[in-house]
Amino acid sequence: MSLFGKIFGGGGKGGKGPSPQEAIQKLRETEEMLTKKQEFLEKKIEQELQTAKKNGTKNKRAALQALKRKKRYEKQLGQIDGTLSTIEFQREALENANTNTEVLKNMGFAAKAMKSAHENMDIDKVDDLMQDITEQQELAQEISDAISKPVGFGEDLDEDELLAELEELEQEELDNTLLDVGAEDVPLPNVPSTSLPSRPAKKEDDEDDMVDLKRWGMEAI
Repeated sequence: MSLFGKIFGGGGKGGKGPSPQEAIQKLRETEEMLTKKQEFLEKKIEQELQTAKKNGTKNKRAALQALKRKKRYEKQLGQIDGTLSTIEFQREALENANTNTEVLKNMGFAAKAMKSAHENMDIDKVDDLMQDITEQQELAQEISDAISKPVGFGEDLDEDELLAELEELEQEELDNTLLDVGAEDVPLPNVPSTSLPSRPAKKEDDEDDMVDLKRWGMEAI
């Protein structure tokens, strides 16, 4: 059995493989386990470092042992970092594959639904139906035009003749109106009761002035 088979609990050759969701869940659980292991190793590294510092001058042997353990922990920590990177990459690839699978599955489902919807449709029947609809619309328009067209009395009348008769009636009405206005008694303005002021006799005064001048001339001679 392979390593991944052991991790995911797969069976032999005839066993059914895990589903993508199960594999993703297992990988996440493994990531959590390794993350906790990282935290544990980081604490151990810090402890061994403090032990080495504490015994650096007092107990050199103990300090060296602490540094050796620190190196082993650091090596394990590096291995876990690489394993986590690999698992994370595999999980992301599996999630993408699962997403693509779901997308393709839904697209296939939609395609089947569309095929089922078009199963009882014939393109020739659709064309015939659309042609019938067009013909019925044209017929309805012709019927509407026929109904709205005026029929009966008045179609054979000459419109120019009617307009000429209308002008004659208007002219006759205008002539009658003018005659009625001329026949009415128009009141004249009243004569003023007061006499108008007399105009000065300028010409007579001038003649009198000439006579006086002549008289004065004779007396002077």
